Amino acid sequence: MVRTLPGLRRPAPRRPALRGAALRHAGVAAAAALSLAGLAACSSDDSTSSAVPGAATGGDKEDLTASAPVATNIPAGSTMDKIKKRGRLIVGGSLDAPLLSQQNPATKKVEGLDADFGRLLAKYIIGKPEVKIVNSASETREALLSNGTVDVVFQTYSITPERAKQVAFAGPYYSSGLVIATKKGETGILKPEDLKGKTVIAGANTPAIPAIKKAAPDAKIVTFGSDPECVQALKQGRGQAYVQDEAVLLATAKQDPTIQIQGKPFTSDPYGIGLKHGDAQMKQFVNEWLKNIEASGLWAKVWKNSIGTVVQGEAPQPPAIGSAPGSE
Repeated sequence: MVRTLPGLRRPAPRRPALRGAALRHAGVAAAAALSLAGLAACSSDDSTSSAVPGAATGGDKEDLTASAPVATNIPAGSTMDKIKKRGRLIVGGSLDAPLLSQQNPATKKVEGLDADFGRLLAKYIIGKPEVKIVNSASETREALLSNGTVDVVFQTYSITPERAKQVAFAGPYYSSGLVIATKKGETGILKPEDLKGKTVIAGANTPAIPAIKKAAPDAKIVTFGSDPECVQALKQGRGQAYVQDEAVLLATAKQDPTIQIQGKPFTSDPYGIGLKHGDAQMKQFVNEWLKNIEASGLWAKVWKNSIGTVVQGEAPQPPAIGSAPGSE
């Protein structure tokens, strides 16, 4: 059973933490209208900063865009050509996702894994890392792409065959997985099967919902529009557990000692770069860019600057491009 608690909808669009299934047409239109209306209030100009707030370093982080490649083969009239002439890449993303895409209140720069990848792609297309981030939501991402409000989506956007019917996916560029978070000290929920009969919190329109249903069909699922809202609901006792991407919850648990991650990821979750459906030329171009930054070592540096500040060890191998169903 899935229900959304009243009074906890975000006033403006945002990609919550995370991802959406097929949208009803009426809902898409309404969400897109809200997104366009709130564009100025819910977007951020960004440029070259790649530092991660709170990271333990001996000095400023390396400017990853300084040595980033620039494309020399942009076809006239293509989507990439239009972006280059505009002088700015418009990205559907987040402003409040630690380690992934979070606006630093001191510098106003947006920092993290997705934010850095967005700047590197902008540099590749335009020659400089000029990015405008439109704060999107799982309910609005497909609409923002289809109506041309954004050029790409970098927002831990899980690739699924169902979503691929509405958007094109380059990548995958990163692989994560769903984990369970509880209040610290919880001992009765250690694995997915322990969600049986429990009230479980999930992001609206995210892969966590079918994953919970599969692991614990009788769990009562309550949904909220963003990761901060889900975390707040967990802390308030509105659910006994919260199922979310490990990449998101790593940062949450590090910053909030009252939240505890239980166990390891129990799903495989490939992230894709969302593109307008049917634009095969743009998809091929972005995949070539991904291959370039992976081979050059820039991909590993982005990981080290973000998730690698929390997760110990060397950067993982990036997933094979085209390996996720829906990304072929």
